[in-house]
Amino acid sequence: MKKSLKILLFGAALIGALTASGCGSSSAPAKSDAAKSTAQGSLMETIKKRGKLIVGTSSGYPPYVFVDSESPDKSVIGLDMEMSKQIADKLGVKMEVQDMGFSALLSSVTTGKVDIAVGGVSPTPEREKVMAFSDRYLPTEQKLLVLKKNQHVYKSMADLKGKTIGAEKSTTQEATAQKVEGAKALGLSSVPDAILQLKNEKLDGIVLEGVVAKQYLIFNDDLALADVQFKDAKKISAVALKQGNDDLVKIINEIIKKDTESGQFEKWVDEYSRIAVEKAKK
Repeated sequence: MKKSLKILLFGAALIGALTASGCGSSSAPAKSDAAKSTAQGSLMETIKKRGKLIVGTSSGYPPYVFVDSESPDKSVIGLDMEMSKQIADKLGVKMEVQDMGFSALLSSVTTGKVDIAVGGVSPTPEREKVMAFSDRYLPTEQKLLVLKKNQHVYKSMADLKGKTIGAEKSTTQEATAQKVEGAKALGLSSVPDAILQLKNEKLDGIVLEGVVAKQYLIFNDDLALADVQFKDAKKISAVALKQGNDDLVKIINEIIKKDTESGQFEKWVDEYSRIAVEKAKK
Protein backbone atom coordinates (compact mmCIF):
# COMPACT_ATOMS: atom_id res chain seq x y z
CA MET A 1 0.00 0.00 0.00
CA LYS A 2 1.36 3.44 -0.92
CA LYS A 3 2.18 5.79 1.94
CA SER A 4 -0.52 8.28 0.92
CA LEU A 5 -3.11 5.54 1.19
CA LYS A 6 -1.79 4.50 4.57
CA ILE A 7 -2.62 7.94 5.91
CA LEU A 8 -6.23 7.60 4.83
CA LEU A 9 -6.61 4.26 6.51
CA PHE A 10 -10.13 3.74 5.35
CA GLY A 11 -9.93 4.92 1.77
CA ALA A 12 -9.72 8.11 -0.21
CA ALA A 13 -13.50 8.26 -0.24
CA LEU A 14 -13.38 9.18 3.43
CA ILE A 15 -11.59 12.46 2.77
CA GLY A 16 -14.00 13.25 -0.04
CA ALA A 17 -16.83 12.86 2.40
CA LEU A 18 -15.05 14.77 5.14
CA THR A 19 -14.15 17.89 3.20
CA ALA A 20 -17.74 18.62 2.25
CA SER A 21 -18.60 19.45 5.86
CA GLY A 22 -15.42 19.60 7.90
CA CYS A 23 -15.40 15.88 8.71
CA GLY A 24 -18.18 14.50 6.58
CA SER A 25 -20.87 15.28 4.09
CA SER A 26 -24.48 15.81 5.06
CA SER A 27 -27.38 15.56 2.69
CA ALA A 28 -29.70 17.22 5.18
CA PRO A 29 -31.51 20.29 3.85
CA ALA A 30 -31.24 23.68 5.55
CA LYS A 31 -34.15 22.71 7.76
CA SER A 32 -34.16 18.95 8.14
CA ASP A 33 -37.02 16.56 8.66
CA ALA A 34 -35.89 16.16 12.25
CA ALA A 35 -35.95 19.91 12.89
CA LYS A 36 -39.39 20.34 11.35
CA SER A 37 -41.07 17.51 13.17
CA THR A 38 -39.42 17.73 16.60
CA ALA A 39 -41.39 20.88 17.35
CA GLN A 40 -44.63 18.94 16.85
CA GLY A 41 -44.16 16.56 19.79
CA SER A 42 -41.72 14.54 21.86
CA LEU A 43 -38.67 13.26 20.03
CA MET A 44 -39.61 9.59 20.37
CA GLU A 45 -43.13 10.26 19.14
CA THR A 46 -41.72 12.24 16.24
CA ILE A 47 -39.33 9.47 15.28
CA LYS A 48 -42.10 6.86 15.27
CA LYS A 49 -44.43 9.03 13.21
CA ARG A 50 -41.65 9.81 10.74
CA GLY A 51 -40.70 6.16 10.48
CA LYS A 52 -36.97 6.72 10.75
CA LEU A 53 -34.28 7.56 13.28
CA ILE A 54 -31.93 10.28 12.03
CA VAL A 55 -28.46 9.48 13.36
CA GLY A 56 -25.73 12.10 13.20
CA THR A 57 -22.06 11.10 13.27
CA SER A 58 -18.58 12.20 12.27
CA SER A 59 -16.70 9.46 10.41
CA GLY A 60 -12.96 8.82 10.28
CA TYR A 61 -13.07 7.48 13.84
CA PRO A 62 -12.62 3.70 13.64
CA PRO A 63 -13.76 1.36 15.10
CA TYR A 64 -16.63 3.61 16.25
CA VAL A 65 -17.54 5.03 12.84
CA PHE A 66 -15.78 5.02 9.47
CA VAL A 67 -16.69 5.09 5.81
CA ASP A 68 -16.97 1.80 3.96
CA SER A 69 -15.27 2.97 0.77
CA GLU A 70 -16.21 -0.29 -0.99
CA SER A 71 -19.96 0.18 -0.56
CA PRO A 72 -21.83 1.82 -3.47
CA ASP A 73 -23.17 4.64 -1.30
CA LYS A 74 -20.00 5.02 0.83
CA SER A 75 -22.00 4.10 3.91
CA VAL A 76 -20.77 4.69 7.44
CA ILE A 77 -20.14 1.54 9.48
CA GLY A 78 -18.73 0.77 12.91
CA LEU A 79 -19.74 -0.22 16.40
CA ASP A 80 -21.76 2.96 17.01
CA MET A 81 -23.72 2.30 13.84
CA GLU A 82 -24.53 -1.18 15.15
CA MET A 83 -25.78 0.28 18.43
CA SER A 84 -27.83 2.92 16.59
CA LYS A 85 -29.43 0.20 14.48
CA GLN A 86 -30.51 -1.51 17.69
CA ILE A 87 -32.12 1.74 18.84
CA ALA A 88 -33.95 2.10 15.53
CA ASP A 89 -35.11 -1.53 15.69
CA LYS A 90 -36.38 -1.04 19.23
CA LEU A 91 -38.42 1.95 18.04
CA GLY A 92 -39.66 0.00 15.03
CA VAL A 93 -38.25 2.45 12.48
CA LYS A 94 -35.56 2.65 9.79
CA MET A 95 -32.22 4.38 10.32
CA GLU A 96 -30.84 7.32 8.31
CA VAL A 97 -27.25 8.44 8.82
CA GLN A 98 -26.01 12.03 8.44
CA ASP A 99 -22.19 12.28 8.31
CA MET A 100 -20.66 15.68 9.17
CA GLY A 101 -17.86 17.49 10.98
CA PHE A 102 -17.74 17.01 14.73
CA SER A 103 -18.51 20.62 15.66
CA ALA A 104 -21.48 20.56 13.25
CA LEU A 105 -22.55 17.26 14.78
CA LEU A 106 -22.94 18.74 18.26
CA SER A 107 -24.89 21.77 17.04
CA SER A 108 -27.12 19.49 14.96
CA VAL A 109 -28.29 17.83 18.16
CA THR A 110 -29.35 21.07 19.83
CA THR A 111 -31.04 22.42 16.69
CA GLY A 112 -32.89 19.16 16.03
CA LYS A 113 -31.30 18.43 12.65
CA VAL A 114 -30.50 14.94 13.93
CA ASP A 115 -32.24 12.84 16.55
CA ILE A 116 -29.14 11.38 18.17
CA ALA A 117 -25.39 11.83 17.79
CA VAL A 118 -22.87 8.99 18.06
CA GLY A 119 -19.26 8.34 17.16
CA GLY A 120 -17.15 8.29 20.31
CA VAL A 121 -19.06 11.32 21.65
CA SER A 122 -17.94 12.10 25.19
CA PRO A 123 -20.12 13.94 27.75
CA THR A 124 -18.55 17.05 29.27
CA PRO A 125 -19.98 19.53 31.79
CA GLU A 126 -20.26 22.14 29.03
CA ARG A 127 -22.09 19.79 26.65
CA GLU A 128 -24.41 18.56 29.40
CA LYS A 129 -25.68 22.11 29.82
CA VAL A 130 -27.21 22.09 26.33
CA MET A 131 -27.91 18.45 25.51
CA ALA A 132 -28.83 15.17 27.16
CA PHE A 133 -26.64 12.07 27.28
CA SER A 134 -27.23 8.38 27.69
CA ASP A 135 -25.36 6.17 30.12
CA ARG A 136 -21.65 5.85 29.36
CA TYR A 137 -19.92 2.97 27.59
CA LEU A 138 -16.46 1.83 26.43
CA PRO A 139 -14.09 3.72 28.76
CA THR A 140 -10.64 4.33 27.27
CA GLU A 141 -7.74 6.81 27.55
CA GLN A 142 -6.39 9.69 25.53
CA LYS A 143 -2.98 8.97 24.00
CA LEU A 144 -0.27 10.94 22.20
CA LEU A 145 0.48 9.75 18.67
CA VAL A 146 3.89 10.80 17.35
CA LEU A 147 6.39 9.97 14.63
CA LYS A 148 8.19 6.79 15.65
CA LYS A 149 11.57 8.45 15.19
CA ASN A 150 10.58 10.93 17.92
CA GLN A 151 8.97 8.42 20.27
CA HIS A 152 11.87 8.53 22.73
CA VAL A 153 11.71 12.35 22.91
CA TYR A 154 8.30 12.51 24.61
CA LYS A 155 8.27 10.86 28.03
CA SER A 156 6.37 13.39 30.13
CA MET A 157 4.16 16.46 29.86
CA ALA A 158 7.23 18.66 30.34
CA ASP A 159 8.63 17.35 27.05
CA LEU A 160 5.66 18.90 25.20
CA LYS A 161 6.55 22.47 26.14
CA GLY A 162 6.98 24.55 23.01
CA LYS A 163 5.52 21.80 20.80
CA THR A 164 2.48 21.89 18.52
CA ILE A 165 -0.14 19.31 19.45
CA GLY A 166 -3.00 18.54 17.07
CA ALA A 167 -6.46 17.09 17.57
CA GLU A 168 -9.82 16.99 15.81
CA LYS A 169 -11.75 20.24 16.33
CA SER A 170 -14.37 20.53 19.07
CA THR A 171 -13.46 17.17 20.62
CA THR A 172 -12.37 16.18 24.10
CA GLN A 173 -9.01 15.41 22.48
CA GLU A 174 -8.68 19.06 21.48
CA ALA A 175 -9.59 20.08 25.03
CA THR A 176 -6.85 17.78 26.34
CA ALA A 177 -4.32 19.30 23.94
CA GLN A 178 -5.30 22.79 25.06
CA LYS A 179 -4.48 21.91 28.66
CA VAL A 180 -0.87 20.98 27.89
CA GLU A 181 1.16 23.73 29.54
CA GLY A 182 3.51 25.56 27.20
CA ALA A 183 2.29 23.74 24.09
CA LYS A 184 0.33 25.10 21.13
CA ALA A 185 -2.93 23.26 20.45
CA LEU A 186 -4.10 23.07 16.85
CA GLY A 187 -7.60 21.91 15.88
CA LEU A 188 -7.89 19.99 12.60
CA SER A 189 -10.97 19.17 10.54
CA SER A 190 -10.56 15.41 10.89
CA VAL A 191 -8.31 12.68 12.27
CA PRO A 192 -6.97 11.77 8.78
CA ASP A 193 -6.07 15.45 8.30
CA ALA A 194 -4.22 15.45 11.62
CA ILE A 195 -2.35 12.27 10.63
CA LEU A 196 -1.27 13.91 7.38
CA GLN A 197 -0.04 17.02 9.21
CA LEU A 198 1.92 14.85 11.65
CA LYS A 199 3.57 12.91 8.84
CA ASN A 200 4.52 16.21 7.17
CA GLU A 201 6.04 17.26 10.52
CA LYS A 202 3.74 20.25 10.88
CA LEU A 203 2.62 18.74 14.18
CA ASP A 204 4.74 17.22 16.92
CA GLY A 205 1.98 14.95 18.11
CA ILE A 206 -1.75 14.19 18.02
CA VAL A 207 -4.04 13.58 20.95
CA LEU A 208 -6.17 10.61 20.02
CA GLU A 209 -8.34 8.09 21.80
CA GLY A 210 -6.31 4.95 22.45
CA VAL A 211 -8.58 2.48 20.66
CA VAL A 212 -8.70 4.78 17.61
CA ALA A 213 -4.95 5.41 17.60
CA LYS A 214 -4.32 1.67 17.38
CA GLN A 215 -6.22 1.53 14.09
CA TYR A 216 -3.91 4.09 12.51
CA LEU A 217 -0.79 2.38 13.82
CA ILE A 218 -1.52 -0.85 11.97
CA PHE A 219 -0.65 0.51 8.50
CA ASN A 220 1.52 3.43 9.52
CA ASP A 221 4.77 1.90 10.78
CA ASP A 222 6.35 5.35 10.97
CA LEU A 223 4.00 6.30 13.84
CA ALA A 224 4.01 5.29 17.50
CA LEU A 225 2.36 6.05 20.85
CA ALA A 226 4.46 8.14 23.22
CA ASP A 227 4.69 7.40 26.94
CA VAL A 228 3.13 10.74 27.89
CA GLN A 229 0.31 10.39 30.42
CA PHE A 230 -2.32 13.11 30.23
CA LYS A 231 -4.03 14.30 33.40
CA ASP A 232 -7.68 13.22 33.57
CA ALA A 233 -7.08 11.19 30.41
CA LYS A 234 -10.02 8.83 30.85
CA LYS A 235 -12.50 9.11 28.01
CA ILE A 236 -15.99 7.63 27.84
CA SER A 237 -18.61 7.57 25.12
CA ALA A 238 -22.35 8.22 25.20
CA VAL A 239 -25.27 8.92 22.91
CA ALA A 240 -26.14 12.63 22.70
CA LEU A 241 -29.66 13.92 22.09
CA LYS A 242 -31.86 16.92 22.73
CA GLN A 243 -32.80 17.62 26.33
CA GLY A 244 -36.24 16.74 27.65
CA ASN A 245 -36.51 13.26 26.14
CA ASP A 246 -36.17 10.98 29.16
CA ASP A 247 -38.35 8.31 27.56
CA LEU A 248 -35.94 7.91 24.65
CA VAL A 249 -32.91 8.08 26.97
CA LYS A 250 -34.40 5.21 28.96
CA ILE A 251 -34.66 3.01 25.86
CA ILE A 252 -31.10 3.87 24.80
CA ASN A 253 -29.81 3.11 28.30
CA GLU A 254 -31.48 -0.30 28.24
CA ILE A 255 -29.66 -1.13 25.00
CA ILE A 256 -26.32 0.14 26.34
CA LYS A 257 -26.77 -1.91 29.53
CA LYS A 258 -27.52 -5.05 27.53
CA ASP A 259 -24.56 -4.57 25.18
CA THR A 260 -22.22 -3.79 28.08
CA GLU A 261 -23.23 -6.78 30.19
CA SER A 262 -23.09 -9.18 27.25
CA GLY A 263 -19.66 -7.96 26.17
CA GLN A 264 -21.10 -6.89 22.82
CA PHE A 265 -19.20 -3.60 22.74
CA GLU A 266 -15.85 -5.38 23.05
CA LYS A 267 -16.92 -7.84 20.35
CA TRP A 268 -17.76 -4.92 18.06
CA VAL A 269 -14.40 -3.30 18.78
CA ASP A 270 -12.64 -6.49 17.65
CA GLU A 271 -14.94 -6.99 14.67
CA TYR A 272 -14.73 -3.48 13.27
CA SER A 273 -11.02 -3.18 13.97
CA ARG A 274 -10.58 -6.30 11.84
CA ILE A 275 -12.91 -5.01 9.12
CA ALA A 276 -11.10 -1.67 9.00
CA VAL A 277 -7.75 -3.42 8.60
CA GLU A 278 -9.06 -5.74 5.88
CA LYS A 279 -10.50 -2.83 3.90
CA ALA A 280 -7.30 -0.85 4.26
CA LYS A 281 -5.36 -3.75 2.72
CA LYS A 282 -7.39 -3.64 -0.51
